[in-house]
Amino acid sequence: QLQVVESGGGLVQPGGSLRLSCTVSGSTFFDQNVLGWFRQAPGKEREGVSCISYNSGRTYYTGSVQGRFTISRDNAKNTLYLQMNSLKPEDTAMYYCAEDVGACSASWLQFVLGARTNWGQGTQVTVSE
Repeated sequence: QLQVVESGGGLVQPGGSLRLSCTVSGSTFFDQNVLGWFRQAPGKEREGVSCISYNSGRTYYTGSVQGRFTISRDNAKNTLYLQMNSLKPEDTAMYYCAEDVGACSASWLQFVLGARTNWGQGTQVTVSE
């Protein structure tokens, strides 16, 4: 059974940095998958942030984080990362990771948002003075 465990969140001042991690276990197609980060702010719908493909290393970022966030993965450790720099108060949210097959793209993020019914516990990121 697939399990994901997110970690690395915390409280940071605007302009600061955080590095999120997501450990994936129980995957049956890890060598074909796409891993992605999603977030949900209070009172808002969950949104896709970024994704990365296993085979091609292709990445995608939603516009609001482009140039500030960097997604990466260590396939040997079955771990996904999100380096977040120049954080803004609007980045405050619970961050989740997810895995699925396909190709990393905006469409993949939307597909997962629509299809996924169970998520991990997430990791809270709060950007505030």
